[in-house]
Amino acid sequence: MTVRRSALPAAAALLLCTTLAGSAIPAQAAAAGDSLPAVTARAETAPLHDDDQGGNADADDPAIWRNAAAPDRSLVIATAKEGGLRVYDLDARQVQSLPAPAPAAPDDAPGRFNNVDLVHGTALAGARSDLAVVSDRGHDRLRVYRIDRDNPAGPLTDVTDPQAAPIFSTSQEEINEQDTAYGLATWTDPATRRSYALVSRNNRTTVALLELVARTGGTVGYRTVRTLDLPAAFRLPDGTSWAPCGEPGELPQVEGMVVDPANGTLYAGQEDVGIWRLRADLTGTPVLVDKVREYGVPAAYDEESDECAPTAPDPGHGGEHLAADVEGLTLLTEADGDGYVLASSQGDDTFALYDRETADDNEYEAGFRVAASALVDGSEECDGAAVLNAPLGRRYPQGLLVVQDGEDTPSADGRDATGFKFVDLAQVMDAVED
Repeated sequence: MTVRRSALPAAAALLLCTTLAGSAIPAQAAAAGDSLPAVTARAETAPLHDDDQGGNADADDPAIWRNAAAPDRSLVIATAKEGGLRVYDLDARQVQSLPAPAPAAPDDAPGRFNNVDLVHGTALAGARSDLAVVSDRGHDRLRVYRIDRDNPAGPLTDVTDPQAAPIFSTSQEEINEQDTAYGLATWTDPATRRSYALVSRNNRTTVALLELVARTGGTVGYRTVRTLDLPAAFRLPDGTSWAPCGEPGELPQVEGMVVDPANGTLYAGQEDVGIWRLRADLTGTPVLVDKVREYGVPAAYDEESDECAPTAPDPGHGGEHLAADVEGLTLLTEADGDGYVLASSQGDDTFALYDRETADDNEYEAGFRVAASALVDGSEECDGAAVLNAPLGRRYPQGLLVVQDGEDTPSADGRDATGFKFVDLAQVMDAVED
């Protein structure tokens, strides 16, 4: 999820999120969200639709690309699932639309773009370039795009290695089951200058470390370095075992991820569990930084309603600041280099901030929400967000926050919609620091 820091010292990244069907919002979680400070959006994109009336685009995850030569001409690159990629200017106007790849065969899964992240100043694509890297859940692959704001054909050009192999699957049949590439975070190792993508797997606890590799003709491929499986079940303080409720056969997946480049630490959001801290090279032992409120609550899945419902009272083993799902994780970096790990708390439509001055003490610091104004509605059921703490010209001189809205204002014809909201980062910083 997710955005990334620019080459400037103050640049940073922020957010992402996704909905688990059937999740319920506890009353105490909603009340906690209402008590947090609110920020409002300045602009919004045109609504996207995913329905039976011809729409196949569902807003998910944004990334902010800063044009160092002309900050006013910076871009927001966002995934639209089966609708592919959308590229917006700073007025939230669409400047490019790229389709997701077609299915391998008529009955196979179509391309489905889930998360996007950026790699800056890489020589991978034949010349030193910025890249947008996308997880294609539909085909279980990464897609890579070179960014050139001055290209008359559009700022993004597909440079994916045509021979790129599936990440987790061994056959098209497995790909069609969609236990495929899901969450995404990029990372460049400062010691080696090698660039990587960390990719999670849908319906599984697996995270893979992929090295991005230059191929002939200026294309970009990848190779798997190693994988890691986070726990699927947990020992509670009373000695019992607990596993998050879900559909039969589905394990508690990870989506939101971010790497702190200052120390090579990966933060990974296991949606129904909490936030993990571990090494970005996937070695060592993961540490659970914070838990969702629902952690440890017994629940059962009902096939008819497609929902999980508690089967016993809350035993009180969960956290206080996150309501499942925990989705977007990113870094909010301040001018002095300090800042926060920022997590999207989807269950109560809020964001939680954790101290990142020391990697072994991520103390909760504050929270906020993105609320409606007289002109633009707020963000609910966020599927992704991003922040860049760097000047972006006259529109956003102190930086920009972009959040996905999973419940955009319905169209005039009543169609459900999703979209992205653009928020002046100065509002967020004021809310965080008050």
